[in-house]
Amino acid sequence: AKLENEWQLDFALQVEGIGRFRGNACYVSGAIEANFRRIPFEVGDLKSLGHSPVLDKWCDERAGLILLTGASGEGKSTTLASMAQTIAKRRSVNIVSIEDPIEFVHSQGRSLFNQREIGSDAHSFASALKNALRQDPDVILVGEMRDTDTMQTAITAAETGHLVIATMHTNDAPSAIGRIIDAFPKDGQQFVAAQLAWSLLGVVCQYLLPRSGDKPGLILATELMIVNSGIGACIRERRLSQIPGLIQIGAADGMHTVDVSLIELLLAERISLMDAMAHARDPNFVKEEFQKALKSQRKGWFSGMLRK
Repeated sequence: AKLENEWQLDFALQVEGIGRFRGNACYVSGAIEANFRRIPFEVGDLKSLGHSPVLDKWCDERAGLILLTGASGEGKSTTLASMAQTIAKRRSVNIVSIEDPIEFVHSQGRSLFNQREIGSDAHSFASALKNALRQDPDVILVGEMRDTDTMQTAITAAETGHLVIATMHTNDAPSAIGRIIDAFPKDGQQFVAAQLAWSLLGVVCQYLLPRSGDKPGLILATELMIVNSGIGACIRERRLSQIPGLIQIGAADGMHTVDVSLIELLLAERISLMDAMAHARDPNFVKEEFQKALKSQRKGWFSGMLRK
C-alpha cells in the first residue's frame, strides 16, 4: 500500500541462510524496480571502520547530540550501529533505536535494546521519538532527522540528560547545523542555535571511496568537528561560515577536515589520487600537500594530526 501511495518504499528483508538486505523499490517507466544492499550480520568496531578514537569516547557520554552526516550510501547506518554496539557492550543502559527500516539487528549486550521501525512500530520519526522519551531511555538512536518536530525533540532530549545519536543527509558539518537552524521559523532560530551550541557534542561527515589498486571494497574518509568554545560561539552567533577554519586549526582537540583525512589515506596508499581529488574540498591543497609529503618523506606530519 505504501509503495502504491508514495511510489517508493524503503524496507529490510532477511532471507534465511543467505543474509539480511536493505531494499528500495520504486516505479520506473511504469514498472516496479527494486535495488538491494546486503547488510552484514556483524558490525565492525569503530576503529576497524576507520573512525577517530573521538567517536569511541563519545560512546561514554551521558548526554548530548551527535550527528552522523553524509550522502546516501556513505556508511552512516553502519557507524550508528557500531556506536550502538559499543555502548551496549560497555554500559548498562536503556537504548531506544528508531529506524526506517531496521537494518542491523542488535544483541542486548549489557544494555536493554529496543528497536522500533517506522511503518511497523510507529507512524513517524517525530512520534516515535516523543514516545521513546516516555520509556526512560538513556540513549536514543535516530535513523534520520528529517523534519522540524524530530529535530526539536532530539535537541530537547539531548538537553535534558539523554545521549542522542542521529543521522542527516548533508555534506559537511556547517551544512548540518545550518539545516537544523533553518528548519525552524525565523523568530525561533536564535533560540535553536543557542540550544545546539550547548547540547551538540560534534559532527562526523562520512565519505566512502574505492580502495586503491585491485583491492575490492571501500575506504572511509571523514570530517570531524568537535564543539569547543570557539565552535560553540560560532553556532550560537550563527557564524557558520567560520566553522571550517576552526576545524582546520582544531587538530589539538581531535578535529580534522576531509582534506587532511584524504591526505592520510593517500600516504597510506589506500586510495588513488584521482578519487581523493574528486572528494576534496580543496583539490589543489590535497595534491600539493601530498606531493610535498612524499618528496620530503614526512609522512608522520599528517598521521599525528588525526589519530591521537
